Amino acid sequence: MNHTNDTICALATPAGGAIAVIRLSGPESLEIVSRLFSKDLRQAVANTLHYGRLSFQGEEIDDVVVSVYHAPHSYTGEEAAEISCHGSAYIVQQILHALIRSGARQAEPGEYTRRAFLNGKMDLSQAEAVADLIAASNRVTHQMALSQLNGHFSSELAVLREKLLKMTSLLELELDFSDHEELEFADRTELRQLAGEIREHIRSLTHSYEIGNALKQGIAVAIIGRTNVGKSTLLNQLLHDNRAIVSDVDGTTRDSIEGTTQINGVTFRFIDTAGIRETTDRVELIGIERSWQKLSEARIILWMVDAVPSPDEVEEMQAKASGKPVIIVVNKSDLMASTTEVTQWLDTIKSKEHVVHGILISAKQGQNLSALEQLIYEAADIPEITENTVIVTNGRHYTALCRAGEAIRRVLEGMDMDLSGDLLAEDLRDCIDNLNQIVGQQISSQSVLNNIFQHFCIGK
Repeated sequence: MNHTNDTICALATPAGGAIAVIRLSGPESLEIVSRLFSKDLRQAVANTLHYGRLSFQGEEIDDVVVSVYHAPHSYTGEEAAEISCHGSAYIVQQILHALIRSGARQAEPGEYTRRAFLNGKMDLSQAEAVADLIAASNRVTHQMALSQLNGHFSSELAVLREKLLKMTSLLELELDFSDHEELEFADRTELRQLAGEIREHIRSLTHSYEIGNALKQGIAVAIIGRTNVGKSTLLNQLLHDNRAIVSDVDGTTRDSIEGTTQINGVTFRFIDTAGIRETTDRVELIGIERSWQKLSEARIILWMVDAVPSPDEVEEMQAKASGKPVIIVVNKSDLMASTTEVTQWLDTIKSKEHVVHGILISAKQGQNLSALEQLIYEAADIPEITENTVIVTNGRHYTALCRAGEAIRRVLEGMDMDLSGDLLAEDLRDCIDNLNQIVGQQISSQSVLNNIFQHFCIGK
């Protein structure tokens, strides 16, 4: 995708609605619309709406409303117009055909947002947030994307870059007076303290990626347990859908089955796994191995039992959990003559490391499932997220932050080794360059930009 001065057009709303919006951007936007519209909009006042008829080659297409935008006060920073028409697929097709025949061209995926970035309307991290905002499927991912789009992440990076530039400038000033070795413009104690603060800030941002990525993809919850304890029934209840086959026959589930649902505005990805048991069945053994693999990939573990397990089973689960939060789910409470033994065991086991809670349920009867969902939400340990919260969710940003963190670590080690200012300044510049890459400063490679914007929808 090459940035040109062409005027582009595309449908900016999903197909099938009652109303459709077709967007134009480029130097001839108002010229092209005026060739088709019943009014001349070339001298129209910015940010105004105009009702009229749209025709092509003497044939009326539709009654429309045209919004007028003048550069630089538009989404792309260019001359722009938006045509609101009836949502008929035929009408949309005819209008796009007329616009293209009149001098516009079909926009490529992400080209509007790419132009907004290249015209300085937003930095690269904000541009990427547009795609995240469109893809947001719950309250939390919407707030994270909105925070990034509003520039909160960019602002934090700007503060870091300003501090780094100040440090670099002082060190490079010393180089200008290298013939006076006794001169030291950058106080090393102050420099070390500032570098340490920057490293901690970068470390905090990189650590936020784990929860940010989990929230974006759906927090993985593995349902683990022996055969026929009700794992598939629980999955179906949590998803409010019959996704898994439920049977009294041991070993029915031989591979993992996944599905997502929302709890308190957060997407959770539940994974039903093959039942754990001793078996000689080769296929079932593969399924059991995959169960342990899914457990290692999950963020939360639901260990499902229908009776008090043996000490060996408890020890095995603790070893496999590897520090992940475990919620013990005792199922089939409706079939128990007495729950005293199980309740006492739960009170004891909760003192074990990593076991965050235990609960009695009946998956078949749907008893206590709301309480279980709340326990799952609490075990996710999700920080309070508002429109101002900065959480890293983008893999490209995470990689750049890791590189920046490595560069600032070298600066601190260099000061411990009493390295010269020019070597310290080189690592500081490397740190700045990596932070700049996040917001798109000093990115000249077209392949990088193409890779970022090619995944956008055409109307954006």
